[in-house]
Amino acid sequence: MATKKNVVPEAREGLNKFKMEAASEVGVNLKNGYNGDLTSKQAGSVGGQMVKKMIEAYENGLK
Repeated sequence: MATKKNVVPEAREGLNKFKMEAASEVGVNLKNGYNGDLTSKQAGSVGGQMVKKMIEAYENGLK
């Protein structure tokens, strides 16, 4: 069973900020707390944008 326990609890605020930035970039209006009213497409676009930005950051770190 999956849990929402972060490996580094102090990172939660940073991850939430990152998620909000990614949502803003793809035009999804997130609110603090529960966002169960999002469609699968909206939630997927936020997650996809987050992954895209993480890959870009990693690739830039290799240069």
